[in-house]
Amino acid sequence: MCMSEDNVIVVKGLRKSFKKLTVLDGIDLCVKRGTVLALLGPNGAGKTTTIRILSTLLLPDGGQAQINGLDVVKDADKVHRLIGLTGQYAAVDEYLTGRENLHMIGRLYRLSYPDIKRRSQELLELFDLVEASARAVKTYSGGMRRRLDLAVSLIASPPVIFLDEPTTGLDPRSRLIMWDIIKQLVAAGTTILLTTQDMDEADRLADKIVVIDGGKIIAEGTSDELKQRVGSERLEITIAGTSSFEAATKVFDNDGDGIHSDGKRRTLSLATEGGVHHLKQVLSRLDEAGVEVENVSFHRPTLDDVFLTLTGHTTGQQPDGEAEKNPPQQEART
Repeated sequence: MCMSEDNVIVVKGLRKSFKKLTVLDGIDLCVKRGTVLALLGPNGAGKTTTIRILSTLLLPDGGQAQINGLDVVKDADKVHRLIGLTGQYAAVDEYLTGRENLHMIGRLYRLSYPDIKRRSQELLELFDLVEASARAVKTYSGGMRRRLDLAVSLIASPPVIFLDEPTTGLDPRSRLIMWDIIKQLVAAGTTILLTTQDMDEADRLADKIVVIDGGKIIAEGTSDELKQRVGSERLEITIAGTSSFEAATKVFDNDGDGIHSDGKRRTLSLATEGGVHHLKQVLSRLDEAGVEVENVSFHRPTLDDVFLTLTGHTTGQQPDGEAEKNPPQQEART
């Protein structure tokens, strides 16, 4: 499947370890031209390590990764001309103005001055930064810095862009602006590999989703395909504070893997296709156990449900010892 000429990014058996910690354990993935692939996973799952290897910032221990048929290790210089990278933190010079940041990176890409001037203006307009373009970046808000950071990665019009959690820390309005810009880039033919812990972001932007946990791919498909793995609906029950939450969970000890509990929220989540009939059964079992229910709700599966079902924890959690121990590095642009 990954041998198709339509696949711009191809990864086969990629492996990476830091001392005794295995971060990537032989992952395979491919991204079609002009699409968005979202790489989902908890902290330490290997998402950023994958991005760093693909963007030539980190050498793999094994396997192969190609961008447009070019090996990211053997052909690193050629790969640089094809990619743009926006990391988790804005990598712009805060003492330069927004326009000066764009001009500086354009010169590093060896673009002609007329091209730098034209492209900078296009990007400032696209990212709604024209009015702020003459101000030092240190005066920008967090959302403005993130938009400028993405603009800088686009100065040379790369056909492939890596976005490593691009909307982390943004307010809702700035996040929507970023999403709109990403959609415009894809509509123009750009190929994007996006890492995120925001399930809504993946749902809205991704043509395909790959779920990674513990350095391995545990599921992949479209958003709808992954949701179908959870079931048509989930029943969520909030246990009253006057009842024992432990007693409530024991009621469903023999019901298999479809049950998930959240002690902090005092909720039980159950896969269901029985509707009201199933609800009556569940409430009856809890009542027999002397457990009082505070609230009941039905909801259709979300990507959060998918991830919880597949891994047993949310995207923000990680099992002990699975932190991604990449040494801090300056993000490379060229």
